[in-house]
Amino acid sequence: MDSNKTLNLFYQEPDPDRWIKHDRYPRRIIRRLVRGKPLPGGQKMVFLNLTQGLDKIGISYRVNDFKYIQKHPEELACIIGKPNVLFENKWENPILFGASIFSHPIDHPDLLEKFPIKKVLVPGEWMQRMFKPYYGQDVIAWPVGIDTDRWRPSDKDKNLDFLIYYKIRWKQEEYDQTLVTPIIKTLEKQKRSYKIIRYGHYVLNDLTELASKTKAVIFLCEHETQGLAYQQLLSMNIPIFAWDRGGFWEDPAYFPDKVQFNDGVSSVPYWDERCGFKFSDYSEFLSKLDDFLDQLNYFSPRDYILENLTLEKCAKQYLQIVQSLVDH
Repeated sequence: MDSNKTLNLFYQEPDPDRWIKHDRYPRRIIRRLVRGKPLPGGQKMVFLNLTQGLDKIGISYRVNDFKYIQKHPEELACIIGKPNVLFENKWENPILFGASIFSHPIDHPDLLEKFPIKKVLVPGEWMQRMFKPYYGQDVIAWPVGIDTDRWRPSDKDKNLDFLIYYKIRWKQEEYDQTLVTPIIKTLEKQKRSYKIIRYGHYVLNDLTELASKTKAVIFLCEHETQGLAYQQLLSMNIPIFAWDRGGFWEDPAYFPDKVQFNDGVSSVPYWDERCGFKFSDYSEFLSKLDDFLDQLNYFSPRDYILENLTLEKCAKQYLQIVQSLVDH
């Protein structure tokens, strides 16, 4: 692909009318006044970080230029997401779709028959395995990059032993009883300081401020398709003690009635030994805690991010995928 060629990128959040025609516009203004500026969700961050990476490697792009793409049906349309962009517009162009898409192909098993999609991107390898029985070899695992300049090591005093990042979404009462409360009691018994930050209830400055003072993170999440938050923390060179329970993908919208998938489901899908330790339950947390703390100074999580998940590296990978489609 010519490096001077401009990519056609598409990303939009769904914002339908709710009660009357065009009521989405005043609702949007009211939401902004009441809640303040919204924190970009994980899927929107895929779009934002990709464009940031493309900027860094000098690749130009158009964003949501529907008039241009309709006049040039031979050009590739890169629909990063969300699915409404695909479903609510007419497409003649070849399409690269993802990685901000829907949760499971069972929702759209005839996707490749309905649309001229050449490849489907998903955020990680276990999700790729979950999609492959439906979409075959047209599914590619691709992670977006992390802004390693924004998320860099802090020179502040590390006076907080642990930051607990709480992103348990389902069965909270059960896991609070069997996992979270025992972990907290253990930290308190050992007189280790900690702060809890809850997914969806903080602004980025809160996370940055707490992370800049912490020695380590306990990451609590059932599973991640990519996991931008924990990777941002790794980029700050903070070792992570991650709950990685394995087992089934338990999204209650699908499990157990519609989908039962358990092939490598992980809460830390991008990881190696430089990042920290993993534990599957409280018993393993307890048995590994002392070893984890003993090795804190030997982990090098930022090196892992710099080697695998920078904005530039991931943007180049995306460009290679585009190239493979344009060349054919």
